[in-house]
Amino acid sequence: MTNDDHLQRLWAPYRMAYVRGAGDAPTEPDACPFCLMVAGERQTELIIARGWTCFVVLNLFPYNPGHLMVLPMRHVADYTELDAAETAELAAMTQRAIVTVRDVSAPDGFNVGINLGGVAGGSISQHLHQHVVPRWAGDANFMTVLGGTKTMPQLLEDTCGLLREAWDESDDAGGT
Repeated sequence: MTNDDHLQRLWAPYRMAYVRGAGDAPTEPDACPFCLMVAGERQTELIIARGWTCFVVLNLFPYNPGHLMVLPMRHVADYTELDAAETAELAAMTQRAIVTVRDVSAPDGFNVGINLGGVAGGSISQHLHQHVVPRWAGDANFMTVLGGTKTMPQLLEDTCGLLREAWDESDDAGGT
Protein backbone atom coordinates (compact mmCIF):
# COMPACT_ATOMS: atom_id res chain seq x y z
CA MET A 1 0.00 0.00 0.00
CA THR A 2 1.42 3.38 -0.95
CA ASN A 3 1.09 6.65 0.89
CA ASP A 4 0.59 9.06 -2.00
CA ASP A 5 -0.71 11.97 0.09
CA HIS A 6 2.51 12.12 2.19
CA LEU A 7 0.54 12.28 5.44
CA GLN A 8 1.78 10.38 8.45
CA ARG A 9 -0.80 8.11 10.07
CA LEU A 10 -1.25 7.38 13.73
CA TRP A 11 -3.13 4.11 13.97
CA ALA A 12 -5.47 3.84 16.95
CA PRO A 13 -7.77 0.89 16.20
CA TYR A 14 -9.07 0.81 19.78
CA ARG A 15 -10.92 4.07 18.99
CA MET A 16 -13.26 2.26 16.57
CA ALA A 17 -15.42 1.05 19.47
CA TYR A 18 -15.92 4.68 20.50
CA VAL A 19 -16.61 5.77 16.91
CA ARG A 20 -19.26 3.07 16.57
CA GLY A 21 -20.86 4.11 19.84
CA ALA A 22 -19.81 1.27 22.12
CA GLY A 23 -19.75 2.39 25.70
CA ASP A 24 -21.94 5.47 25.13
CA ALA A 25 -24.15 6.28 28.10
CA PRO A 26 -27.60 4.72 28.31
CA THR A 27 -30.48 6.87 27.11
CA GLU A 28 -32.59 6.36 30.24
CA PRO A 29 -32.29 8.94 33.05
CA ASP A 30 -32.11 6.22 35.73
CA ALA A 31 -28.83 5.00 34.19
CA CYS A 32 -27.38 8.43 33.31
CA PRO A 33 -24.30 9.26 35.42
CA PHE A 34 -25.31 12.94 35.58
CA CYS A 35 -28.85 12.13 36.71
CA LEU A 36 -27.38 9.80 39.33
CA MET A 37 -25.27 12.74 40.57
CA VAL A 38 -28.36 14.94 40.84
CA ALA A 39 -30.11 12.18 42.80
CA GLY A 40 -27.14 11.92 45.17
CA GLU A 41 -26.32 8.37 44.11
CA ARG A 42 -22.98 8.85 42.36
CA GLN A 43 -19.85 11.04 42.60
CA THR A 44 -21.57 13.85 44.49
CA GLU A 45 -18.16 14.87 45.83
CA LEU A 46 -17.43 16.32 42.38
CA ILE A 47 -20.39 18.74 42.49
CA ILE A 48 -19.17 22.31 42.93
CA ALA A 49 -22.54 24.08 43.09
CA ARG A 50 -26.27 23.55 42.60
CA GLY A 51 -28.74 26.07 41.27
CA TRP A 52 -32.50 25.83 40.82
CA THR A 53 -32.36 24.04 37.45
CA CYS A 54 -28.65 23.46 36.78
CA PHE A 55 -25.50 22.34 38.56
CA VAL A 56 -21.73 22.58 38.16
CA VAL A 57 -19.47 19.54 38.45
CA LEU A 58 -15.76 18.91 38.17
CA ASN A 59 -15.04 16.67 35.18
CA LEU A 60 -13.98 13.19 36.33
CA PHE A 61 -11.66 12.94 33.30
CA PRO A 62 -10.42 16.54 32.97
CA TYR A 63 -8.45 17.95 30.07
CA ASN A 64 -6.84 20.38 32.52
CA PRO A 65 -7.13 21.10 36.25
CA GLY A 66 -10.34 23.00 36.90
CA HIS A 67 -12.21 21.48 33.93
CA LEU A 68 -15.85 22.02 34.89
CA MET A 69 -19.14 21.07 33.32
CA VAL A 70 -22.38 23.01 33.67
CA LEU A 71 -25.49 20.86 33.27
CA PRO A 72 -29.25 21.06 33.55
CA MET A 73 -30.58 18.86 36.34
CA ARG A 74 -33.24 17.61 33.97
CA HIS A 75 -32.24 14.76 31.63
CA VAL A 76 -32.26 16.54 28.27
CA ALA A 77 -29.99 15.94 25.29
CA ASP A 78 -30.26 19.03 23.12
CA TYR A 79 -29.71 22.71 23.89
CA THR A 80 -32.95 23.55 22.07
CA GLU A 81 -34.89 21.40 24.57
CA LEU A 82 -34.00 23.65 27.52
CA ASP A 83 -36.73 25.90 28.85
CA ALA A 84 -36.10 29.61 29.44
CA ALA A 85 -35.17 29.17 33.12
CA GLU A 86 -32.70 26.38 32.34
CA THR A 87 -31.14 28.37 29.50
CA ALA A 88 -30.69 31.45 31.68
CA GLU A 89 -29.24 29.50 34.61
CA LEU A 90 -26.91 27.47 32.36
CA ALA A 91 -25.53 30.75 30.97
CA ALA A 92 -25.23 32.40 34.40
CA MET A 93 -23.54 29.38 35.95
CA THR A 94 -21.13 29.16 33.00
CA GLN A 95 -20.14 32.79 33.55
CA ARG A 96 -19.71 32.14 37.25
CA ALA A 97 -17.64 29.01 36.54
CA ILE A 98 -15.26 31.09 34.40
CA VAL A 99 -14.94 33.77 37.10
CA THR A 100 -14.36 31.13 39.80
CA VAL A 101 -11.67 29.28 37.85
CA ARG A 102 -9.97 32.61 37.05
CA ASP A 103 -9.94 33.47 40.75
CA VAL A 104 -8.53 30.07 41.75
CA SER A 105 -5.95 29.37 39.07
CA ALA A 106 -5.51 32.36 36.73
CA PRO A 107 -5.59 30.52 33.38
CA ASP A 108 -4.52 32.29 30.19
CA GLY A 109 -7.81 31.45 28.48
CA PHE A 110 -10.73 29.01 28.25
CA ASN A 111 -12.40 26.59 25.91
CA VAL A 112 -16.16 26.73 26.51
CA GLY A 113 -18.46 24.54 24.52
CA ILE A 114 -21.19 21.99 24.07
CA ASN A 115 -20.85 18.83 21.98
CA LEU A 116 -24.34 18.02 20.70
CA GLY A 117 -24.62 14.36 19.76
CA GLY A 118 -22.14 11.54 19.83
CA VAL A 119 -20.67 12.38 16.44
CA ALA A 120 -19.82 15.86 17.73
CA GLY A 121 -17.70 14.37 20.49
CA GLY A 122 -20.30 14.10 23.22
CA SER A 123 -19.26 11.04 25.22
CA ILE A 124 -22.48 11.24 27.26
CA SER A 125 -24.60 12.83 24.59
CA GLN A 126 -27.97 12.02 26.16
CA HIS A 127 -27.50 14.59 28.95
CA LEU A 128 -26.53 18.07 27.82
CA HIS A 129 -23.38 19.44 29.44
CA GLN A 130 -21.31 22.51 28.71
CA HIS A 131 -17.55 22.24 29.21
CA VAL A 132 -15.54 25.04 30.80
CA VAL A 133 -11.88 24.14 30.27
CA PRO A 134 -9.15 26.43 31.59
CA ARG A 135 -6.14 26.75 29.30
CA TRP A 136 -2.58 27.88 29.90
CA ALA A 137 0.13 28.70 27.38
CA GLY A 138 2.05 25.45 26.92
CA ASP A 139 -0.53 23.19 28.58
CA ALA A 140 -0.25 20.74 25.69
CA ASN A 141 3.28 19.39 25.45
CA PHE A 142 5.18 16.38 24.19
CA MET A 143 3.61 14.08 26.80
CA THR A 144 0.17 14.61 25.30
CA VAL A 145 1.26 14.72 21.69
CA LEU A 146 3.79 11.89 21.64
CA GLY A 147 3.10 9.85 24.75
CA GLY A 148 -0.69 9.90 24.66
CA THR A 149 -0.52 10.91 28.33
CA LYS A 150 -1.91 13.99 30.02
CA THR A 151 0.07 15.18 33.02
CA MET A 152 -2.26 16.52 35.68
CA PRO A 153 -0.45 18.67 38.26
CA GLN A 154 -3.26 18.62 40.84
CA LEU A 155 -5.48 15.95 42.43
CA LEU A 156 -9.22 16.11 41.65
CA GLU A 157 -10.00 16.41 45.37
CA ASP A 158 -7.68 19.42 45.72
CA THR A 159 -9.08 21.12 42.62
CA CYS A 160 -12.64 20.47 43.77
CA GLY A 161 -11.96 21.89 47.22
CA LEU A 162 -10.40 25.07 45.86
CA LEU A 163 -13.21 25.67 43.37
CA ARG A 164 -15.99 24.91 45.86
CA GLU A 165 -14.42 27.29 48.42
CA ALA A 166 -14.09 30.08 45.83
CA TRP A 167 -17.68 29.51 44.64
CA ASP A 168 -18.95 29.67 48.23
CA GLU A 169 -16.97 32.87 48.90
CA SER A 170 -18.61 34.37 45.82
CA ASP A 171 -22.01 33.42 47.31
CA ASP A 172 -21.08 35.25 50.50
CA ALA A 173 -20.18 38.32 48.42
CA GLY A 174 -23.55 38.28 46.65
CA GLY A 175 -22.44 36.53 43.41
CA THR A 176 -24.80 34.93 40.92
